[in-house]
Amino acid sequence: MGGFSRASCFLCLGPRKKEVPPPPRAEPRRAAAAGTFAWDELAAFALDELAAATRNFGDDSRVFGPEAGLYKGYLKSINQIVSRSINLQHAAEQLNSEFLAHVLTLSALRHPNVVNLIGFCADGQYRILVHEHVPLGSLEDHLHPRDRSSAGKAPLDWNTRMNIAARVAKGLEYLHHKGVVYRKSMGSLDILLGDGYHPKMSQHGLADLGRLLAEDNKGWCTDFWGSTTIAPETYVTGKVTKESNVYSFGGLLLEMITGRRPIEPADEDRNLIAWATRLMKDRSRLRRMADPALQGRYLSMDLEEALTVASMCVHQQPAMRSPIGTVVTALSRLAYDVDPPESSHPAAPS
Repeated sequence: MGGFSRASCFLCLGPRKKEVPPPPRAEPRRAAAAGTFAWDELAAFALDELAAATRNFGDDSRVFGPEAGLYKGYLKSINQIVSRSINLQHAAEQLNSEFLAHVLTLSALRHPNVVNLIGFCADGQYRILVHEHVPLGSLEDHLHPRDRSSAGKAPLDWNTRMNIAARVAKGLEYLHHKGVVYRKSMGSLDILLGDGYHPKMSQHGLADLGRLLAEDNKGWCTDFWGSTTIAPETYVTGKVTKESNVYSFGGLLLEMITGRRPIEPADEDRNLIAWATRLMKDRSRLRRMADPALQGRYLSMDLEEALTVASMCVHQQPAMRSPIGTVVTALSRLAYDVDPPESSHPAAPS
């Protein structure tokens, strides 16, 4: 999975035989009920249409840098979109079946805290997912801005962070109820923020747990080597479970509380979870763990409770970790309504 290597590749596309005919074009429409979705509710886009919408997949249309494989574009029928390229190196029949199975899994997900799939493109060797656009960027952008002054981003306050955490936990609870897990490390880059800092979990890395079980343990977990928010048992077995997802969420919660990255290159205590686990053993050191950018604007009891939730998520033993429903209940007590910022939807490209 990755982005297209060169934007100019789309300038010389000529007629060619499609490996597998894509499903007929259908305009997106709202599902009849939450959690249900059908093929005719997805839009099947032509490659040329997406290339035009993203300025031939040019650098100025990239989202989250060149490695993410994400592009922002404008389509009149659905307003702003984000598209991800998927290049599976298999025979055409296998490629198409894997892609369509993945689309089917994602199309069934409809939750306020999960990015919605709008449509897809199955054109030649290219497989592209088209998602709704989430305008405020990733949580990582706000927790770790490269230059806060030039970016014009004030630090996220405590209430906003707890609202985001509670809603992400609800999204994860929904995914688990649907039998879907993250097969990679879930971090702040995977949490996208809409107006009002409303979080939506990226669909990148989601996989049907039933299909993973049927794969005889092949390809269970990807993109986790070197990560500190992957559960210890996943390193050993490669298996992803609901419990390992809770561990990863605990790492994300610690990142939000402390303002530290999962790995801090310039710090002796590089590993966030190891650093936090050591400090959480001594209540007198808990205030040291809060992000300095918060400037002490939080209740000590709220900080302590949030850290308690995080510690219950990152327990070394999977059976001792809190069920995600318990995490949702605990974080909901810490979440308060926040005033949304002014709408920041980018203007449509001219």
